[in-house]
Amino acid sequence: MPVGLLVTCMNDALFPDAGRAVVTLLRRLGVEVDFPAGQTCCGQPMVNTGYLDEAVPLLRRHLEAFAGYEAVVVPSGSCAGSVRHQHRLVAERSGDPGLVRAVEQAPPAYELSEFLVDVLGVVDVGAYFPHRVTYHPTCHSLRMLGVGDRPIRLLGAVRGLRLVELPAATECCGFGGTFAVKNAETSIAMGADKARHVRESGAEVLVAGDNSCLTHIGGLLSRQRSGVRVMHLAEVLAATEPVIEEPPREADRGSAGSAALTGGGR
Repeated sequence: MPVGLLVTCMNDALFPDAGRAVVTLLRRLGVEVDFPAGQTCCGQPMVNTGYLDEAVPLLRRHLEAFAGYEAVVVPSGSCAGSVRHQHRLVAERSGDPGLVRAVEQAPPAYELSEFLVDVLGVVDVGAYFPHRVTYHPTCHSLRMLGVGDRPIRLLGAVRGLRLVELPAATECCGFGGTFAVKNAETSIAMGADKARHVRESGAEVLVAGDNSCLTHIGGLLSRQRSGVRVMHLAEVLAATEPVIEEPPREADRGSAGSAALTGGGR
């Protein structure tokens, strides 16, 4: 199944390891994944601030970049929600029937956990991550996409991982994109509550499916010197147990030495 990776602006600019982790994970599961070089922003910032007309060129670019794939995989509930729900609104607002048809015929977009569980039918992805982890369900993945417990099920199948409950998990972290700029004080207060709940969980690592939210929460946790790391879900699921090479046995050493002395093995 050839799929296209919509890496998102945030990951492309600040967190490229998340995109690499998606590729590593999907290829390990036998998925043919490609990164269309022509992709740009999905247009969500414009739509969320009321500039739907300005999002039209980005929508056209997206449709062109991802034409021909069977699916689009997105390591972000926020951007996956934008593609799945907002693109049609932008197309209809444009008054271009052809653009509306193109959106209707575009390959389906899936948030990463949706693609793994619903499309591939996989919960155990062969990951190994021996740490105490808590999970923050981001607002768009929870409310717009309805991913439910898919990320929790995926994390629960990771060998070595101890999943601990996050108090008040469904409360918004306060990032909200432009909300954090326009309502900074409220955003920080909400983020402080979320950071406090993360510390209360006793987790070593906070995991979420959106690096935008992790940037907000992680910044607060860092300033508080909490010692809690933040990681994208893809990075945890891509992690595997390190392969430790055993030293050669004495018999092997003797055989290799004999072959070298006698000219054997050629």
